[in-house]
Amino acid sequence: MRKLFVVAITALMMGMPVATLRAQDNGLKAQKQLMKARQKEERAALKLRNKNWRQSLRGQPLPKSERIRAKHQMAREARELRERQQDEKQDFKDRQRQIKEINKQL
Repeated sequence: MRKLFVVAITALMMGMPVATLRAQDNGLKAQKQLMKARQKEERAALKLRNKNWRQSLRGQPLPKSERIRAKHQMAREARELRERQQDEKQDFKDRQRQIKEINKQL
């Protein structure tokens, strides 16, 4: 009877990680959707900030060098945002790939 009990407990313990990993896989979909929504909001916020800045400068006399500097700054911010979001997507894909490999091993 004890052996049966020990075997049953061991089987339960072995099955728990599989269920946990499958639950993580379902959670990844939700995380991906949240990430996409947040990135979309970040892009929209940057676009709005740039638009507002351009509108605020329309009627003001600024030296050309200042306008060029600001334009380069806006381009730099857009590039940094794009690179950060691409890195975040790649990290997510790598994490997803690792979880799938662990699921295959079990």
